Amino acid sequence: MLLGVAVFVLAADLISKAVVVAHIREGSYIHLIGTVLMITQVRNGGAAFNIGGTSITIVFTAIAAGVIIYILRAARNLRSIGWAISLGLLLGGATGNLVDRIFRAPGLFRGDVVDWIELTRYWPVFNLADSAITCGGVLFVLLALRGIRLDGTRAVREP
Repeated sequence: MLLGVAVFVLAADLISKAVVVAHIREGSYIHLIGTVLMITQVRNGGAAFNIGGTSITIVFTAIAAGVIIYILRAARNLRSIGWAISLGLLLGGATGNLVDRIFRAPGLFRGDVVDWIELTRYWPVFNLADSAITCGGVLFVLLALRGIRLDGTRAVREP
């Protein structure tokens, strides 16, 4: 389940970015719902949601690689569908953005991530990988708060 979700997210992210790069010029917009939902192309050399850090792209590359390695190691103990979906979303999203960081301009392991979904002009532009990471993170927190472990058992809470 984890790998299926991760592969689906990665494929959707890579395909959507390839379509955007091929058909939308940077800085131009396609208005789907007025100014509420638009498609554009933005290159992000910084942290998530284009928040600073463009000079330390290599650090983001290393962090993403570390997250991927951690998830793959944790998958050995996985027996919960919820955790498989959560970690699959995180793995697919982290891998999607890591591929950009490794292979896109301006250079190997220093590449900019392609962002293309804009919700109003007041929200940062993002991509499918970012969405998967956010959804996976929310599910991660919900599972942890409910006391569900990776192996599918529930943590016993003391009164």
